[in-house]
Amino acid sequence: MFGKILGFLDKILTFFEEWTLFVTVMVALVALFFNVVLRYGFNYTLAWSEELVREVIIYTTFIGCSAAIKNRSMIKIDASVQLFPRLKLPLTFFSNLVTLIFSIIMVYYGWLMAVLQVETHQKTVILQIPLVYLYAILPLMGGMMFIRTIQVVYDDIVEIHAGKRQQ
Repeated sequence: MFGKILGFLDKILTFFEEWTLFVTVMVALVALFFNVVLRYGFNYTLAWSEELVREVIIYTTFIGCSAAIKNRSMIKIDASVQLFPRLKLPLTFFSNLVTLIFSIIMVYYGWLMAVLQVETHQKTVILQIPLVYLYAILPLMGGMMFIRTIQVVYDDIVEIHAGKRQQ
């Protein structure tokens, strides 16, 4: 039952991550391409394209954290695991615990920062995008990271139990 729920959430999050990352990067790429053509071909610069690219970089970095957890490609120091292979399992679970704590902190403080942006009505300089949209990425990313980490821990536990049954 729990595995089915996590599988369903995995499909939803994967769809969201892949499509939003694809669309945002393509929009930024097109805007940057036109800016380069206008700058070198017509000696005219689009000021908004650089701001858009900056916001896309912020978005893709935070949403990419969730995808990195799914793919198990988060940055890790694995020298101790190579020196002491028996520590792999405890260190993996410790790393996952730290990621869970970090994701909870991101949800909490990201929410507080987004609320602050709603109260102050701040906007980006050129595009006049309300900053609450950018800060709302923080609790979204924290929630996605939390779900992805739970999925990874569940997969690890299932793998451990399957390995013990085979022995």
